[in-house]
Amino acid sequence: MRKEFTDQSKLIARYRNYLKLEKGLSPNSVEAYMLDLSKMLTFLEMENIPLLELQLEHMDQFAAFVIDLGIGARSLARILSGVRQFYQYLVVDGYIENNPTELVDSPRIPQHLPEVLSTAEVDILEQAIDLSKWEGHRNRAIIEVLFSCGLRVSELTHLKMSNLHLDEEFIRVIGKGSKERLVPISQRAIRELEFWFADRNVMNIKPGEENYVFLNRRGHHLTRTMVLIMIKKYAQQAGIRKTISPHTLRHSFATALLEGGADLRSIQAMLGHESIVTTEIYTHLDTSSLRRQILEHHPRNIHHHSPQPNPDDSETLLQ
Repeated sequence: MRKEFTDQSKLIARYRNYLKLEKGLSPNSVEAYMLDLSKMLTFLEMENIPLLELQLEHMDQFAAFVIDLGIGARSLARILSGVRQFYQYLVVDGYIENNPTELVDSPRIPQHLPEVLSTAEVDILEQAIDLSKWEGHRNRAIIEVLFSCGLRVSELTHLKMSNLHLDEEFIRVIGKGSKERLVPISQRAIRELEFWFADRNVMNIKPGEENYVFLNRRGHHLTRTMVLIMIKKYAQQAGIRKTISPHTLRHSFATALLEGGADLRSIQAMLGHESIVTTEIYTHLDTSSLRRQILEHHPRNIHHHSPQPNPDDSETLLQ
């Protein structure tokens, strides 16, 4: 028996609570879902379509409406996914019997493989840091932790001292949806952290900020923007021509693991991906690297290419 529907605003409020409490999404993720849903609600109001009477054929009209707003294929796919989840919630909660959006096809999204850095390029990036400056050891520790642990930048900025288990060589990370995972940490990253802690221990840390690992000179924890600006600055100083961000180091972490022989399930667990499909992008990265190696080194291809630069030449690391 269908649940009685009387107040749309109350229903939307219940859905918000469902995302927050039952799905365990972060406040930012909840707001993103609600913003996408608001586009559907606007469309339904414009077309005078009752919320519970949406039909599959209406979805093509909705997609056209979203495209007319200037929204691209990737964002459209995300919005349609959110709408599907909302109507599935209505099924589960007893408002409708069938999800009218189940058979909606998402737009094809051109796959742009992310930039990655080799280990040598990460070394060059770290070498660009002036360790005589106050923030030098902190910034080197940031880069090394991002590369060694594959953290999202938000996970790094919220990393707590109480979540470091350096004697056991792992850290506890709070990821999306407040989900926890344990990630191994390298001896190199531990050493860089210890150098930073020597500086951190003499800081004047603001009340309430004492548990954050990475702080600015005023004793507050870092923001995502501060980390982004810092990494871009060092990349420019190091002569790295790739367009990189903190997320580049996460991609580099995963790619290095795959090239080193790690299986996708292990990489998925360390990255905190909910779905293995998200992790599978790294198989494309590895295939791209394999193709390049074949073109450069297979005897049937070598005579078609000009001689390769000396691999010891640091310039080749920046291509």
